[in-house]
Amino acid sequence: MTKALPRPTVIENGERGRSVVFNGRFLKSPQSGVQRVAGRLILAVDEMLAGRADPANVSVFTPPGAPALPLQAILSKTVGRRGGQIWEQMELPVAASGSALINLCNAAPLLADSHLTMIHDAQVFESPGSYSRAFAAWYRLSLPRIARRARRVLTVSNYSKNKLVEYGVAEADHIAVIPNGVDHMLQTAPDPAALARLGLEPHRYVVLFGAYQAHKNLDFALRLFAKGALGDVKLVVVGAVDWTEVKARYDLDPVPSVLFAGRQTDAEIRSLLESAAFMICPSTTEGFGLPPMEAMILGCPAIVSRAGALPEVCGDAALYAEVGDADGWRHAITTLWNDGPDPTRRDRARHRAGEFTWRRAAERLWTLVETPNA
Repeated sequence: MTKALPRPTVIENGERGRSVVFNGRFLKSPQSGVQRVAGRLILAVDEMLAGRADPANVSVFTPPGAPALPLQAILSKTVGRRGGQIWEQMELPVAASGSALINLCNAAPLLADSHLTMIHDAQVFESPGSYSRAFAAWYRLSLPRIARRARRVLTVSNYSKNKLVEYGVAEADHIAVIPNGVDHMLQTAPDPAALARLGLEPHRYVVLFGAYQAHKNLDFALRLFAKGALGDVKLVVVGAVDWTEVKARYDLDPVPSVLFAGRQTDAEIRSLLESAAFMICPSTTEGFGLPPMEAMILGCPAIVSRAGALPEVCGDAALYAEVGDADGWRHAITTLWNDGPDPTRRDRARHRAGEFTWRRAAERLWTLVETPNA
């Protein structure tokens, strides 16, 4: 009979003496949205703890070869010899035994009990076509099991919470909502040469964060601009997409009104968003909706789908169009384009997005760590 691995425990009844461990596997993974959120949240916890008179015993455990976060109060520690799933499932639970284990990237050791694990959304159930069959099958199988063994499941919006309940991942009273922050966009200096390198003029283009995942609805957005349907409105697509792949996937040919900018640095993205006429987010669902909120905190208005968590998060500071309604989207884009820069609209966007800070997220997370019933 195989001997069960030691199971991490958590701080109980506000006991501060026990150590806390963040699962740092994400630091060795490609840095998509989920990984970036995990890093930002840990950095915010670190900043919060650095200002306390009674520093907590908190660490980030990482597999060999993972880069370290720039931390002040939280320790970074390399543990184990492996990487990937083997490290997370076999080596991390042993190294973190007796500590409060916090997982922030939709995964946790399946043999661990009483951890805090963030499940960002229910996309593998809602939009399985956005993922490979193997990936979707693994997460559909593992997420309910992880949730059952967690002391508390964390997620990023009430919409995601409701969907996790709907798909049987966890019960409502077992899920705590910790919205993402977006104020990291204000901490990066803009790149003043970003627009010139792409041949762009301020307020004469629209931004889309492009990805091939089905729920991002990239093909729908590109078809809006096909055959000059939106006149002189120029779409700048940021991300790892290009015309060769777009042609193969969607049978769409290049058009002058669409520019694929490729991957951009944080500094370049800030410059593009601050000078954009607005951004569009035509997703069929979102667990939170980080891209439009990152734009809005920089004063860039957003047109978003009335879908997923976008109405909850963007509130009345964004414009809305229905999923799949091409005429409605073209009307919204044309109207906002013709209105020109509107300081009131931009201020409203900044104000709404400014409500979502990483400090608030960190404080909410730490309350859950220290207070089991919070």
